[in-house]
Amino acid sequence: MDVLTILLFSVPVICLIFLIWKRFDDDRRDRDCYILDYECHKPSDDRKLTTEHSGAIIRRNTSLGLFECKFLLKAVVNAGIGEHTYGPRIVFEGREEKPTIKDSILEMEEFFYDSVGKLLNRTGISPSEIDVLVVNVSMLASVPSLASLIINHYKMREDIKVFNLSGMGCSASLISVDVARNIFKSHKNVNALVVTSESLSPNWYTGNDRSMILSNCLFRSGGCAMLLTNKRALRDRAMFKLKCLVRTHHGAWDDSYGCCIQTEDEEGRPGFHLAKNLPKAATRAFVDNLRIITPMILPVRELLRYGIFTLLHKMRNGSGEDEAPKPTINFRTGVDHFCIHTGGKAVIDGIGNNLKLTQYELEPARMTLHRFGNTSASSLWYVLAYMEAKKRLKRGDRVLMISFGAGFKCNSCLWEVVRDIGSGNVWEDCIDSYPPKALVNPFMQKYGWINMEEDPTNFKFEPSS
Repeated sequence: MDVLTILLFSVPVICLIFLIWKRFDDDRRDRDCYILDYECHKPSDDRKLTTEHSGAIIRRNTSLGLFECKFLLKAVVNAGIGEHTYGPRIVFEGREEKPTIKDSILEMEEFFYDSVGKLLNRTGISPSEIDVLVVNVSMLASVPSLASLIINHYKMREDIKVFNLSGMGCSASLISVDVARNIFKSHKNVNALVVTSESLSPNWYTGNDRSMILSNCLFRSGGCAMLLTNKRALRDRAMFKLKCLVRTHHGAWDDSYGCCIQTEDEEGRPGFHLAKNLPKAATRAFVDNLRIITPMILPVRELLRYGIFTLLHKMRNGSGEDEAPKPTINFRTGVDHFCIHTGGKAVIDGIGNNLKLTQYELEPARMTLHRFGNTSASSLWYVLAYMEAKKRLKRGDRVLMISFGAGFKCNSCLWEVVRDIGSGNVWEDCIDSYPPKALVNPFMQKYGWINMEEDPTNFKFEPSS
């Protein structure tokens, strides 16, 4: 058989193999999940919870005694939150004890109409081009749903696929992303709008239970709208590509299930209970989550290095030699930026210690906590926006997101930056002032006198001038 005959037979075979490979490759690419853009909400300045406003809210709560006020002062001062966070309008109007459904809906409308509108205008995507809508607001379940509210306002298509999630806690935004990702696996050319927030209006605690007062010190108003896509035509405009996502749920453990739960105190006042075993539950969920996602995000050489040094460490300890420090995994070999849920100063410090992160790597989470507080499920995106505003995100960088939520859940994912990012966002007007030289909390200066009080029977909350 001559060369020409061989070529005549081989060319069709090669073409067939190429077409089959291209078909499978195209199917794989069509399942990819990209973030086209996102928009974090900044409430108006008249909703800023300054020291003065916070003091007024505390004075209105007649159930607070000396010991509760001392606890509040310590909690606020150590929380890592500044004076520029935002609260629901109801607390500025002095109506936190009697919230209405209208208050809750108006709080969400203010966010929806601002952030979703800005996102769609900036991307040039019309509401009729949205194929999937995922909304997560944990502690507000209205009828019609909040998703229906958005559909009605923006006049979206009647065949839009809608998911309205509640009760998922602070880790809900990654759950929403996972919902969109799973749809992308079976549907091509899809645009998904993910909207994440929390309604504080009906959930501001007005009692004196310490485990429930703490939520008032941490949670603040905010939200984020994200536009996800798997359209090939939009990939060149995308900001991030989802590499992997892992969800861990410890709801089967009774202590994990009950460590943060919406409930009522002994006098029937509703609120959010944070138990003392919450750090333990969070650590357990975090460790289990890391076990799964670590092999997905780190190079083989780092996994081999860790495995070999762990084996040598066990052999050395078994031989009776002096115990050496345990080997640790270097997450920087596979991660360039760490986007940590701003659940509180202790949460950020705990993750930093476990992953051996530097002050520079923890800076985005700490500054977000200081500027915006814990905005629940949307807090991750404020942290990401800080990195973007500081122009840290370069093409090819990998961002690890870590979030925690009631249930108890730990969710994490890895994003790849697909183009250099550094445009203006929610941080635009204040990014040059961060990080400040010192995170001085004015509460101690103004209300430190509370710690000098000793007689709870004659105590009256009257701040010094």
